[in-house]
Amino acid sequence: MTAATPFGPLQFQLVLLRRMADHQPDLAEDARHELSATLAEAREANRRWQAMVRGPGGRGVLRRYRSVLGEPERSVRRKVGDLECDALTWALPLWPGLRFEVMAAPGGAVWNAWLVRAPGTPAPELRTAADLTPWSCTVDEVARAFAPVRPMEGSAPTRWALAFTDPATRAPYVAEFTWGLFQRLLPG
Repeated sequence: MTAATPFGPLQFQLVLLRRMADHQPDLAEDARHELSATLAEAREANRRWQAMVRGPGGRGVLRRYRSVLGEPERSVRRKVGDLECDALTWALPLWPGLRFEVMAAPGGAVWNAWLVRAPGTPAPELRTAADLTPWSCTVDEVARAFAPVRPMEGSAPTRWALAFTDPATRAPYVAEFTWGLFQRLLPG
């Protein structure tokens, strides 16, 4: 991949994998191979993404996602508390049962960007902490399954964490997510 290669969905998936590799290197490596991308291509995709994110005079966040991923597969209006926003979603080949979702305020300010379950795709059955396996579920699915949960700040901008109590053992846990996808479970 050279600088002349357009930055599109393939490169964006490599960017998502870069942060996921911090917790699940084997899964990320397998996914990179599934995309037929070299390690050098993955590094270059991440370098270019960071340049887009940090560059002066760059595109707005929502415009960046649109330029990289194209027109969204779906756009729906949602109300979150008193605020209205647009939820835009795109399909990514690595995760056919998920969609990359961007929540944008009127005017295009992005509030959130992460992987969510695709409409009509069944979520995994989550009854105990033992049911959580890497890359199997999303933030929203864990929050619903183990309510009440306590949202926690993640260790990086693309990371989230949820503290919850396992209903089977009453043991406390923290579920960690990268780009909205479950990565690992830690004792609470």
